[in-house]
Amino acid sequence: MTGSDDCFSPEFKPAPYWWDASPQEADTSGALPSTADVVVIGAGYTGLHAAVQTARAGLETVVVDAEAAGFGCSTRNGGQISTSVKPSFSTLRKRYGEALAVSILKEGQASLDHVTGFVSEEQIPCDFGVVGRFHGAHTAGQYDKLARDCDVRNPGFDTGAFMVPRDKQHLELGTDAYHGGIVFPRHASLDPGKYHAGLLDVARSAGATIISHCRVNDLARSAKGFEVSTGKGRIRANKVIIATNGYTGPLTPWQQRRVIPIGSYVIATEEIPAETMDRLFPTNRILSDTRKLVYYYRPSPDRKRILFGGRVSLQETDPRKSGPKLLAELVRLFPELAQIRISHSWAGIVAFTFDTLMHCGEDAGLYYAMGYCGSGVGMAGYLGSRVGRAAAGVDSDLGAFSRIPFETRPFYTGRPWFLGPSVAVYRLRDRLGI
Repeated sequence: MTGSDDCFSPEFKPAPYWWDASPQEADTSGALPSTADVVVIGAGYTGLHAAVQTARAGLETVVVDAEAAGFGCSTRNGGQISTSVKPSFSTLRKRYGEALAVSILKEGQASLDHVTGFVSEEQIPCDFGVVGRFHGAHTAGQYDKLARDCDVRNPGFDTGAFMVPRDKQHLELGTDAYHGGIVFPRHASLDPGKYHAGLLDVARSAGATIISHCRVNDLARSAKGFEVSTGKGRIRANKVIIATNGYTGPLTPWQQRRVIPIGSYVIATEEIPAETMDRLFPTNRILSDTRKLVYYYRPSPDRKRILFGGRVSLQETDPRKSGPKLLAELVRLFPELAQIRISHSWAGIVAFTFDTLMHCGEDAGLYYAMGYCGSGVGMAGYLGSRVGRAAAGVDSDLGAFSRIPFETRPFYTGRPWFLGPSVAVYRLRDRLGI
């Protein structure tokens, strides 16, 4: 290929691949009610799972979103579901003590179990499958570290993980780019667009009202709860649930100062011959690696394309610019794909936190869950359900992520000026293998 324009197929779309099968809904949501028991701000996984719980408990529930329902990362992610918690047990134990560390790990497993059970119980057709994850070691030293971690029993749950040495790697993945890796056999995948569409149906069937294209401009406490001012009018609510994650802004400045919005970029390739897919992805697993600037990828649910995502620039950029860079990394892993082109390229905003853990909580009727650190497919729905049950008075225990400090930094206001330098340092560390 002679230039970046050659990377795109004639049918290229600068939009999520998932939207082909699950288009965004038009603004057909109707008028905003004047009152509600609960107003949920954000119609992604977090907000809709919360709304299912409050509506089923008999509370009048209204969900509002500034864009189409699911416009954010709920339909822009890679569809990978893990046990979500990034810090190791030893790191968590040093921070919080053994008992809380174990509880945090168990919450990670519970998030995976939640999605599995919810999809099954609600019969959501979203190509869900327990396919397992291959996590590749980008250096020999990282393989040794993975092996040591694998030998240590996880005190929260049995991971079932096993090592795959480099000489057996092709049984898992058709590349020589890794020094072996580890398999987590219980991780899963789904189609995010179909999952969100099914979740919308469940929330509406439960009795929740979904008002899209309805930006909240002001949120104020009142004698009886909250006054929520939107582009479609005002609504009074007894309780409010903040479900904005990476799109959290000045509406809730306390939360905004505690999440770091980071763009994550994804491409879908044009269709690839079946025999090539079978050779490169014989196990159909979801995939990631040990680099600080991690790449995550997988076959599409129909195994006709590769979906490949990650961070490729120091600052936020246009998906038309990030697409060729992601394709170059894909070809580096799989050189035989040198002539393949991009059919879709898009971006979404994920929310990281300063402790790389998710958080939830409540402040006098204002509930929140956010900061999923790239693991929102499982954790967003799980914590959304927990805050929904708490807001409904069904279960006041918000779990381990409500019992740890939600940290910020001096002078941080929600604009991550430090992102570019951090990415540069991580990129250097990845190249040096440290």
